[in-house]
Amino acid sequence: MPIYEFKCTECGKEFEEFRSITDDTVPACRFCKGKVKKLISHSSFQLKGSGWYVTDYGGKKPSMGEEKHDEASSDSPTSKEGETGKSEAVSSTESKEG
Repeated sequence: MPIYEFKCTECGKEFEEFRSITDDTVPACRFCKGKVKKLISHSSFQLKGSGWYVTDYGGKKPSMGEEKHDEASSDSPTSKEGETGKSEAVSSTESKEG
């Protein structure tokens, strides 16, 4: 059953009610029993489950190029180890010369 919003023409208060689509009667104000006017508001919905564009294609999945980029970044710590090994080798040759 849809939720309808109403606003009282006498006291100005707004309220919501679950009403059947086929129910044509207009309720009285909950607060002062005055006449009410039906409000028009935007509707909202939420896609649940699989099979919707949001769940199937909405998220950004890494492409082939991005996966290779991640692998290259994992190689960078090994290259730093190699750099430290080179600096040790340089320092050992300097000590032999001196």
